[in-house]
Amino acid sequence: MGIVVKKERHLREPNVVGQQLEFGDLLLLYLEQLGVEYVFGIPGGAIEPFYNALARSERRGGPRAVIARHETGAAFMAHGYFSHSGKLGVCCSTTGPGATNLLTGVASAYENHIPLLVITAQTALSKFGHGAFQESSDTSVNTLGMFQYCTKYNTLISHPGQFERKIYAAVATALQMQAPVHLSVPMDVFKTASSVVKPSFDLRPLLDNVCLIDDLAVSRLVGLLTERKRIVFVIGDECADAIGTILSVAILLQAEIVSTPHGKGMVSPYHPRFRGVIGFSGHQSAERLLADKKVDLIVAIGTSLGEWTSSQWSDPSIMENRLVHVESYAGRFTESPAAMLHVLGELSTVFDKVLREVFQSKRIRELNKDRPVEEKNEGPQKRHFLMDEEVKCHLASNPIKPQRLMYRLAELFPPQTFWMADVGNSFSWSVHYLHPYDRRLSGARKRGYGVYRSCFDFASMGWAIGAAIGVGLARRDIPVVCITGDGSWLMNGQEATVALQENLKVIFIILNDSALGMVKHGQVLSDAERIGCRLPVVDFAAMASAQGISAHVIESDEDLLQLDIADICSRQSPTVLDVRVDPNEVPPMRSRIEALRAN
Repeated sequence: MGIVVKKERHLREPNVVGQQLEFGDLLLLYLEQLGVEYVFGIPGGAIEPFYNALARSERRGGPRAVIARHETGAAFMAHGYFSHSGKLGVCCSTTGPGATNLLTGVASAYENHIPLLVITAQTALSKFGHGAFQESSDTSVNTLGMFQYCTKYNTLISHPGQFERKIYAAVATALQMQAPVHLSVPMDVFKTASSVVKPSFDLRPLLDNVCLIDDLAVSRLVGLLTERKRIVFVIGDECADAIGTILSVAILLQAEIVSTPHGKGMVSPYHPRFRGVIGFSGHQSAERLLADKKVDLIVAIGTSLGEWTSSQWSDPSIMENRLVHVESYAGRFTESPAAMLHVLGELSTVFDKVLREVFQSKRIRELNKDRPVEEKNEGPQKRHFLMDEEVKCHLASNPIKPQRLMYRLAELFPPQTFWMADVGNSFSWSVHYLHPYDRRLSGARKRGYGVYRSCFDFASMGWAIGAAIGVGLARRDIPVVCITGDGSWLMNGQEATVALQENLKVIFIILNDSALGMVKHGQVLSDAERIGCRLPVVDFAAMASAQGISAHVIESDEDLLQLDIADICSRQSPTVLDVRVDPNEVPPMRSRIEALRAN
């Protein structure tokens, strides 16, 4: 038996225009019901009717267009926007190459369980099969077929009578299944006059988070928590809304805490129970804790259990009568089939119930009777986990060492900063060494995605550049730092001009080592051929300055300390830091090399 919990969200009524609408206008009225503010994309011939509707929408204060520089960047922006606003990410493209360019960003969102509404245009229905310019119907390149494998709902709107019902089905699927959905709309359908003057359905109830709480599973969890002696909590990316309660339970149980890379922003690195990060580029102290046979219960909360997140539990004994997986999305249980218990429910509700019942346990009351109150996390304290080569965090060398850079960034930027890390060395260095002081001050706990994000699983280069812009649009009040590499910047760095155009306080930190760094070091560590990893020496600060973006070259610790970070974080404009890092430093990526060797 279970109970249904409903979390309500209140949005204003959409600004309905009581006049003849095209279907593009009607679609935007539906998005307005959901509180969506931006549609990310690039205009083109076949999608022109939708952009006409976006122009009309912007004039009346509804959703407006944000123009990316490449359609993949548009999907990355929509991903970042959802992650830090909770509002549906929406991206669009014209037919043909516009749609195929969009594909990588949509696949990335699919692998990371991000709900996106993806809208692509088609040539007019009457042109299907005629070899029309950029045709991508089922008789040509067939973009609908391509999106089949990275969306949970994928349809062509071939008749105006389908329009509203398919919009409803798409949005419901995206929000309920936490995945991208795709609407392919022919140009002539887009500009057809609608037979209605306002939406026929109300999409707002779809935002109410309705989740079945499995009472029996929660009771079994409470039983395990009160019976087992040494417990470890694994904090994942979905925990933000419940993190206060989860930590209260951990303290009552005297449980130790580790996090996945995405979960690390939710727990102060100086919390007395925190033992570090697991997964790719994590800490050996955290890995050793999970492998310790004296640990008799591991509770993974709100997290996928893939290779980058958990190293796929490199020690199989973790699964042996020790692992409990707590999730609000049942689909993730497929990643933990051998867990001894699965607990489904909205995380804050589950742990509110767990806290009440654990607190009433006689054994737990005895355990806490004479124990002093835990220290509060007010500023820097002692860390209770170990980092590799920590001495290098304190070396003021030239060129600057990446370990030192990450250590300094944590000191220099305010605690409410959002951190986005790109695939490659950027991710590896920041997961292991970037530990901002006091996360209790961060507003990120109001949303479910923490204050540190990267792109796991699909691992698209350049993701963080676009995603940081989406975050900046969602949270204009807070600085967003994007840590990226020179390889990613050469691939997607043009999107920084969107941050300039939108007046966003996004700080792009480029780790410049004239190489595809993770490829280079990976080849050395795995005894592979040294090929394809060299990049030209590029002055990225000069490139940014030519685009009108404030930029600085950083070659040493002294250069970094001379920056006025408070001023940079207060500007309503982006900044580029071209950091010439020591190219010989090897990132903490041994788990990835071990996985490659195992294959």
